[in-house]
Amino acid sequence: MLSIEVAKLKLENPLILASGVADMTPDLLRRAHKEGAGAVVTKSIGIEPRKGYNNPTIVELPYGLINAMGLPNPGWEAFYKEFKNEKFDFPVIVSIFGKDEREFAFLAEKLSEVADAFELNLSCPHAKGYGMEIGQNPEMVYKVVKAVKDTTDKPVIAKLTPNIDDITKIGLAAERAEADAVSAINTVKAVAIDIYARRPILSNKVGGYSGPGIKPIALRAVYDLAKVLDIDIIGVGGITTWQDAVEFLMAGAKALQIGTAVSLRGFKVFKEINEGIGRFLNEEGFNSIEEIVGIALEG
Repeated sequence: MLSIEVAKLKLENPLILASGVADMTPDLLRRAHKEGAGAVVTKSIGIEPRKGYNNPTIVELPYGLINAMGLPNPGWEAFYKEFKNEKFDFPVIVSIFGKDEREFAFLAEKLSEVADAFELNLSCPHAKGYGMEIGQNPEMVYKVVKAVKDTTDKPVIAKLTPNIDDITKIGLAAERAEADAVSAINTVKAVAIDIYARRPILSNKVGGYSGPGIKPIALRAVYDLAKVLDIDIIGVGGITTWQDAVEFLMAGAKALQIGTAVSLRGFKVFKEINEGIGRFLNEEGFNSIEEIVGIALEG
């Protein structure tokens, strides 16, 4: 009942561990799957190792988190060595980032052996020269997706930024470049200020806001994208309960990424949300998730 196919990947349920939630070791990814994730996304991997920003990098709010980690990662070579001999019985989606289409394509070529699919980080709001600075430009989104599609036969998912006037512009650019899916949304650009220090709390000053507070924004993005795209949509942003998950499915998402809820409440959220979706489908007389995907777009 909960199985779904998204971006050519077969998932036993629609929930996916979002990128960058914790130290993404092979054992931790297996644990996420054991506790209910149908697939996992790794931390974003770049060409060179990055330490990330100095602390503080996270501000916890009553309604979510603001983070500015700075894309810390071991670099593609260390990541490849760690994962090349690992076997997984669930899809592992490798998140990659670069400053232009050539870097994205290089990473896709080098990491295709260890990836079931790629998620292109076109939307990080706090790393200069990466992410959102590329992802706000439809032409650059097209170039990056096209370059990766020309390099690998693995499914390609474009992760879209909400920090733009019309998210459908970049969604359509990704579709034109033959992306297999889009994931929407990444974090919303945000700041928090220490009123006694009289300056921003984060070392980078500006960060990305995630959690329950962005759910209506993410839901609206999925709803708008579903009205214009033919490719699959993965909903991301503030999904905390099974009711949230059902809303995203009804808005047109075929799968859902969970991030901040895992950070704040642990892996148990996967089981809770899956069980809630299953109960809802049974009680409402549906036989599969497919039957509710996009149902709120009708009429």
